[in-house]
Amino acid sequence: MRSCPVDEEVPVVSTALYDTDFPGFVEALGAAYGQFGFVILQDHGLSMELIDSAQACSRKFFAMSKEEKMRYNVAGQGGARGYTAFGVETAKGSQHHDLKEFWHRGRELEPGHRFEALMPPNAVVAEGGFTAATAEIFSALDALGGKVLEALAVHLGQERAYFADKVDDGNSILRVIHYPPLAREGEDGEQALARAGHVRAGAHEDINLITLLLGADEGGLQILARGRCEGGGKDEGEPAWLEVNPPPGCVTCNIGDMLQRLSNHRLPSTTHRVVNPPPERAHLPRYSMPFFLHPNPDFLIETLQTCVSAECPNRYPEAISSDDYLQERLREIKLK
Repeated sequence: MRSCPVDEEVPVVSTALYDTDFPGFVEALGAAYGQFGFVILQDHGLSMELIDSAQACSRKFFAMSKEEKMRYNVAGQGGARGYTAFGVETAKGSQHHDLKEFWHRGRELEPGHRFEALMPPNAVVAEGGFTAATAEIFSALDALGGKVLEALAVHLGQERAYFADKVDDGNSILRVIHYPPLAREGEDGEQALARAGHVRAGAHEDINLITLLLGADEGGLQILARGRCEGGGKDEGEPAWLEVNPPPGCVTCNIGDMLQRLSNHRLPSTTHRVVNPPPERAHLPRYSMPFFLHPNPDFLIETLQTCVSAECPNRYPEAISSDDYLQERLREIKLK
């Protein structure tokens, strides 16, 4: 597979437009998602102090021994909370596990909440400020995602507040990821990459409504290009990949499969992956923090009629609850 040779980049959109020019915000997001399924958000309101603090706490957590981290592995929950070890998650359809370990934090619920059985309590890390930092990042990205969904609701011909009561108790997840170095100390980078045998995260689409990604101090994120890039050039029919390298402090936001289904593919869920670094950087780790924004577990994913026409008939005549859809997909990626 090759990288995309054309001069295309995922657009950068200022979230300040939400307050100063909401119609412009709707138009900019709609255009970016229609072409790429991805957008890069700047001026999003998350301070660099908060981002840096969360990243520092994450590094400290993953630097602990495997035995210490496994104390926070919550059995029987399919990785929904706490720590998941290296070599567990596998991209849908892949024969190789991803080269990563990660932590999951979910929404805090009051005792007796109607979704208590579906959304377990969070694991609490005793060491450092990891728990407090991830809680703050969760809340900030949840709020930012709400702004994006307001714009997308209007773009899809719905009321601006369409998603508000459908995600207020959403089964959203903050994932803190550590991709360990691929080269041991003193090892040749090319030999290490050959030994790895797979990429850091195999090609996949996200399950949820939208994903908001923070971090990624090392590169590697690629999206499957669309339109004139895909299958073009001298390698006709071969998938083409576009590098995504957001400016420091920005949030990358992409459409997930649930929203693709709800919008009858008007908003595309783009295949993406995290490739291995070049040999000279194989000794470096990679960290990132994606926030998977999910609807409430009882939300019925039923194609919006504003996205159905004679030219675009309904691809999904049968509705499915978001929790049923989630459980089905978790089994496919071997977390269940």
